[in-house]
Amino acid sequence: MRDQTIVVLGGGIGGLLVANRLRHLLPRRHRVIVVERNDTHAFAASFLGLMVGQRTAAAISRPVATLLRPGIELVVGAASRIDPAGRVVEVGGRPLAFDYLVVAAGAELAFDTIPGLSAAHTFYTLEGADHLHQALRSFAGGKIAVVVASLPYKCPGAPPEGAMLIASFMRQRGLAENTEVHLFTPEPQPMPVAGPVLGEAVAQMLADRGVAYRPQHKLTAVDPGERRLAFEGRDPVPYDLLVVIPPHRGSSVLRDAGLANPGGWVDVEPQTLATRTPGVFAIGDATAIPIPGRWKPDVPLMLPKAGVFAHAHAEVVARNIAAEIGGARPSAAFCGDGFCMLEAGEDLAGFAYGDFFAKPAPEVHLRRMGRTWHLGKVLFERWWLAPFGVRREALRLGLTWGGKAMGIPVDL
Repeated sequence: MRDQTIVVLGGGIGGLLVANRLRHLLPRRHRVIVVERNDTHAFAASFLGLMVGQRTAAAISRPVATLLRPGIELVVGAASRIDPAGRVVEVGGRPLAFDYLVVAAGAELAFDTIPGLSAAHTFYTLEGADHLHQALRSFAGGKIAVVVASLPYKCPGAPPEGAMLIASFMRQRGLAENTEVHLFTPEPQPMPVAGPVLGEAVAQMLADRGVAYRPQHKLTAVDPGERRLAFEGRDPVPYDLLVVIPPHRGSSVLRDAGLANPGGWVDVEPQTLATRTPGVFAIGDATAIPIPGRWKPDVPLMLPKAGVFAHAHAEVVARNIAAEIGGARPSAAFCGDGFCMLEAGEDLAGFAYGDFFAKPAPEVHLRRMGRTWHLGKVLFERWWLAPFGVRREALRLGLTWGGKAMGIPVDL
């Protein structure tokens, strides 16, 4: 086979992993190109730590180039046009021809879709988490509203984690008596995709940590001047500090290219992550993957947008592309397994793990909360942010051993 070029759109968890695995699996004569709009990578799983002062922005950020294997080309810029039929991606006026395309574009945050939302704080961006930390440090007491603005959103465990960590931070500041933390969401329970048993367990975690849980609250508008929230079919709710999980949307470039559905998400074959266009795959938050079960009678469940799934998708796609280029039959398949550490404050965390392809509905369980799961999250952060080389390999081996010892299915 002639030399092949694989273009990876996006340098988040999925994009970095698929590029690194492809570079490892393929001979050097084949090109691997990563297109990423930012030259600096921020580890999103640690934004919560930044929010409560356990991390600094610098400590959880790295130049993208240091996280890539040697032999991977990095193009810094945003894709402005994709021509799947012509096998070309355009970045800053520069055409990049490809034989294979892996869409790892993630999700865009859309503060502009709800009136008044742009005035709110968030821990879903590096800058937002940093600014929120300053606001929490100076907060003198009152009602803190943590609001899931709309569905879908990435990392289903982040809203309850954020609320519990904020409550813990207020306790550490001695403000527990005059501070209320409320978590509002349009969902009927925490993490509904994981089933009622896990939802009840997380709801109990919230209650135990003094967080008032407010399900089935669909946000329609924010009045920053009056500090009031408007919810569909409910009375206005006052607040003193507002923290939002903003609306998410897919890329308009993907829609324009005919790769995405009207919502901007890419429909893929659930096990191979292949799109309808031969040689084009999509992974991670950019995808729309139906799973068994229904959230409502007329609304099917969708695979959560989470880094653990982007990680697994990347491995499958890299192995299958490498096999096809090498003349073998692609055989890797995404099995639907996923896990999540749920931070609760005081260095405590729970651990949820399950099969999201299980029938008739996902089977997800929550293990007893403890410091072990918090340590596992810290270890993964250190492995992820280490530059490629000897130190990264040593951390990889330590994390794999530690993960197996804790019962976490780590396959790096």
